[in-house]
Amino acid sequence: MKIKVLFFTGILFIGIIFPVSCQNEKADIDLKVTIDASLLDHFIEDGRLFFFITQNPNVEPRTQTWPSPFAKTHIFAKNIKGADADLSIEVEKFNTWTKTSTWSPDDMATGDYYVQVLWDQDNKESRINAPGNLYSEKKMVSLSGDEELELILSKKIDPVEIVDHPLVKEIAFKSNLLSAWWNKPMHLKATILLPNNYQKGKAYPIRYNVAGYGGRYHRINNLVKSGRFISWWESEDAPAVINVFLDGEGPFGDSYQMDSENSGPYGQSLIEELIPYIEKKYRGTNSNKQRYVDGCSTGGWVSLGLQLYYPDVFDGVFSYSPDAIDFENYQLINIYKDQNAFVNEFGYDRPVMRNTDGEPLLSLKEFIQYENVLGPSDSYLTSGGQFSAHTALYSPKGKNGLPEPLFDPISGAINPDVAAHWKKYDFKKYATDNWSALGPKVQGKIYIWMGDMDHFYLNMATRSFSDFLSSTTAPKSDATVDFTAMSGHCSAFSHREILEKIAEKLR
Repeated sequence: MKIKVLFFTGILFIGIIFPVSCQNEKADIDLKVTIDASLLDHFIEDGRLFFFITQNPNVEPRTQTWPSPFAKTHIFAKNIKGADADLSIEVEKFNTWTKTSTWSPDDMATGDYYVQVLWDQDNKESRINAPGNLYSEKKMVSLSGDEELELILSKKIDPVEIVDHPLVKEIAFKSNLLSAWWNKPMHLKATILLPNNYQKGKAYPIRYNVAGYGGRYHRINNLVKSGRFISWWESEDAPAVINVFLDGEGPFGDSYQMDSENSGPYGQSLIEELIPYIEKKYRGTNSNKQRYVDGCSTGGWVSLGLQLYYPDVFDGVFSYSPDAIDFENYQLINIYKDQNAFVNEFGYDRPVMRNTDGEPLLSLKEFIQYENVLGPSDSYLTSGGQFSAHTALYSPKGKNGLPEPLFDPISGAINPDVAAHWKKYDFKKYATDNWSALGPKVQGKIYIWMGDMDHFYLNMATRSFSDFLSSTTAPKSDATVDFTAMSGHCSAFSHREILEKIAEKLR
C-alpha cells in the first residue's frame, strides 16, 4: 500500500494506492485529490486531511462524524503542515493515519462505495464541518479491479445565515472576560425569537434555551421554518415570552456555558455579560424573576447546572434527559471506583448506546476512537466531540496545554487524580455538600424529565440525583423529577411544551 501526498504551486495532490481483494486477486485503487482552481485563494497550508468511505448511499460521508451503528462510515485522518510547492510526503502504510477502527482499505470487498475527502483548515471552530473548510463531492465507486479515482476539493463550507423573520434577532457579542482570558477577541453568539406583538421597552419573561450537544444558535432556523410551531407562536394562544437560543460552540467542542480551567469563564461571561446585554436591549427588565432556562441532553445538563450554580439568577429550570449529573453513574462508569472506562469489572466492553429495548448498539471504545480521529492531537481531547467537551470542562489543564484526560484514549485506563478533580461538576455531590444554602434558593424551581430507557444510559445518574432530592431536609426539596418507562433520549422534549410549562408558572 502506498499513499503519496504532493503539493505543487498551491495545488494539493494526494495519491492513495491500496490493495483490494477481488476474486482472489488484489486490486489497486489509485486515488488522487486535487484542489479546484477557484478555491486556491481560500486554501490554507496547514490542516488535517480526512478521507471518508461508506457503503450507505443515503448519507453524505463527511457529515458522519458520529459513529452511528446504522450509517457506519470509516474515517482516516492525518495532519499536514506547511503544504507548499516543496512539500512531498510519502506514507507507506495507511495504518500510519489515525482511523476509526481496525478496518482498513486492505479489507475492502468488491462492491459499491461512497467516498469523500475534507480539508480541515479552519482554526476558529472546534468541529470539522466548519465554515472555511474544503471538501469534495460525494462520489460512488464500484470496486471490481484496478481503479483510478480522482476527488476534487471543489466545495467550501459557508456560514449559516439566520432566517429572515420580523420576530428573529441575531446577537454577536464580544466578551471582554473571554477575550482577556484567551488574549484575543472572543465572541458569543445567540438568536432571539420575540413574542408576537412584541413591544420594545415592555418587561417580558425570558427563556434561555440550551441545545443538545454542539447545537448552534442558528437552530432557530428550523423552528421558525416549522409551519406548525410558527403558526402557534404567532397566534394569541402562545405565551408572551422572549426566547433566547444560546450557541454551543466552544474551544474544545460545546462550551457547556460553564467556567472551565481549559476553555475559560464561559459561565461568568454568560451571567455577567451576555444576559445583561440581551435583557437591556430586548427584555425591558433585568429582574431574575421570570427568567427560565431549559434544554435536553447536553442542554439538560447545562440548564440544570446553571440553576444549581447560579440559583439566584434563574427562576426555574426545565431539564430533559440531562448528561450524567452524578459521576458515580457517568453513563455506565463509576469514575471514582472503576479502573477502566472501556471494559467493565466483568471483562466486557462497555456500551455507550442502546435502543429502548435494551439492546447495546455501540461501545464506548468505538465511540472514543471516532473522537480520536477527529482530533488534531489524534485523541479525543481535541475532537470537538462530547468527551472532548466533558474533559475540557471537568479536568485540569495538562502540562502540554491540553485538558488532562480522565481516561487514556487508547487503553481506557482511568486516572484517579483527574477523577477527583471532576467532583466540582458532579451535581449530586455539589448539591449534597451545599444543600443548606442551596436548597432554599431552588425551591419551586426544578423540573427534570428522563426516559427510563435512555439511549445513553443517563437514567441511572438521574435516578441517583432524584433519590438525593427525596432524602433532603431543611428544606425538603419540592423538585419534580419525572421518569417515563420505556422512553428514550429526549423523546418528551418540545419547544412548545417548555413554553406552555413556563406559561403555567406565570399564571
